[in-house]
Amino acid sequence: MITPCKSLNQPGWLTLRSALWPDCSKDEHLAEMALFLASPQRFAQFVEYDQAGRALGFIELAVRGDYVNGTESSPVAFLEGIYVEPSARRRGIAGKLVAAAEQWAKEHGCKELASDAAIENTQSHAMHKSLGFNETERVVFFKKAL
Repeated sequence: MITPCKSLNQPGWLTLRSALWPDCSKDEHLAEMALFLASPQRFAQFVEYDQAGRALGFIELAVRGDYVNGTESSPVAFLEGIYVEPSARRRGIAGKLVAAAEQWAKEHGCKELASDAAIENTQSHAMHKSLGFNETERVVFFKKAL
């Protein structure tokens, strides 16, 4: 069952975020989650639960008004993060989460759903392709200390 996140105490949301982004502290996660909850026109987050109420996966998205690589419209819904527990993968959960994100994006005036993945994250690339995403470009970022 897909459920929108409406509270910092949403069962499983923090745990799933921590699994996806383990280098982020609990306080950092909670601050970002609070920001998302305070801006429901800009951010959405959903958790998928099994029949026993166990959180299996989550998705977070944002409406972006700035240019998003590879897109042709604005605003664009951007998939900020998606994670499915390893034991629950390959059962259609990511597809259900993306479908909920697509519906939310359409309701918020978006014509495109964009995403990104690290260049070495071939597992994420395969998941995106299996969910109907098309690769639009590859980018290498640079920096120079001043």
